[in-house]
Amino acid sequence: MAHVAIVGGGPGGYEAALVAARLGADVTLVERDGVGGSTVLTDCVPSKTLIATSDLLNEVETSAELGVKVPSTVRADLSSVNARVLRLAAAQSADIAERLRASGVRVLTGTARLTSARSVRVSGPEGDQDVVADGILLATGAHPRVSPDAEPDGERILTWEQVYGLQEIPEHMIVVGSGVTGAEFASAYNGLDARVTLVSSRDRVLPGEDEDAANLIEDVFTERGMTVMGTSRMASVERRGDGVVVTLTDGRSIEGSHCLLALGSIPNTAGLGLEDAGVTLDDRGFVQVDRVSRTSAPGIYAAGDCTGVLMLASVAAQQGRIAMSHLLGDAVLPLDLDKVSSNIFTSPEIATVGLSQRQVEESEIQVDVTMLPLAANPRAKMQGVHHGFVKLFARSGGGAVVGGVVVGPRASELVHALSLAVSTSLTVDQVADAFTIYPSLSGSVAEAARRLHRA
Repeated sequence: MAHVAIVGGGPGGYEAALVAARLGADVTLVERDGVGGSTVLTDCVPSKTLIATSDLLNEVETSAELGVKVPSTVRADLSSVNARVLRLAAAQSADIAERLRASGVRVLTGTARLTSARSVRVSGPEGDQDVVADGILLATGAHPRVSPDAEPDGERILTWEQVYGLQEIPEHMIVVGSGVTGAEFASAYNGLDARVTLVSSRDRVLPGEDEDAANLIEDVFTERGMTVMGTSRMASVERRGDGVVVTLTDGRSIEGSHCLLALGSIPNTAGLGLEDAGVTLDDRGFVQVDRVSRTSAPGIYAAGDCTGVLMLASVAAQQGRIAMSHLLGDAVLPLDLDKVSSNIFTSPEIATVGLSQRQVEESEIQVDVTMLPLAANPRAKMQGVHHGFVKLFARSGGGAVVGGVVVGPRASELVHALSLAVSTSLTVDQVADAFTIYPSLSGSVAEAARRLHRA
């Protein structure tokens, strides 16, 4: 029986453990902070739970358009919201731990260090112990990047892992960083009725995303009272009494009650003994892997944020599954980033799959593009939805769907049809011919496909 050691209990680690156990391996998983890792305990699950409350308040705010009268004092109790956030995160962690136990996976609590390409030393409450394995998977994740000029104090200057200790809605939350994390939290606190200033070093929010989607979101942010400061780079953040001051590199300053730092992530690869085990890191400290999650050291694999491939829980999980299938000799398909779907949980959401507009423009592939505003959709009109669109990319001639963007409420659910189309190379005619419900937002996906039909 093969013995597999997995370092890290996030999606990349626990999904790999479940696959390895199903394939008959003896599996040991080492986790330092809690099963589920930061994804479940401090990042994805908590943030999306907070966003769920914000989304509900956004719906209440627009309910008058639908003929519903609500008291003008509807407001979230942030202490209750955050208590629920942490309770759900703990429950999800417990559910995953139970699944691992039921599958026969041994879970060790502690920190790990590779002592060779086949051995992991675990330092935990019961002292040190060595785990010898036929294969090792590294799934150690990443942590928030901070700056010497903006040190978090956990009270007024915060990382995204620290906001769940807040007991009251911030009077003025300054969010530094306009990538996915910054945009999501800015949207969330704006929905919770906090005054929000979003500081972006780039000329627009979400600079790495679809330009049409990013421009729409920035317009919505501004429409809802958020201050968006483009081409504004932070120089420092300091605590002043019961508030904070964010100083910009051009000398301007912004005063607020709290500051949330969304400056990116640093891989958790230091102190693991990776170099001694022959694992190659890039110049940013990420583990270099191939499409089946192999590192440069035979028998050692890596998955998730520590690889920097694409920082999504779904990608981490897929990398972990692929790694175990490859290690244990099961059938495996290499990771194909051209078929990955992702979602940004702003309000409205932005979901994407497959090739992006930028990739289409930079490639030699001939692609037809159509974009259909959701405002024309009958269900959207019924629900008071004014912002959003469906954009579709299809190969010229054959019509195979190669990418898409959905912006709208619950776009994370709507994009699945496009994800299936991209992953199975369906044509726009096949997507268009599939029945959709009338009225439904998904009808716009089919309509966009119909607009790309060529006789």
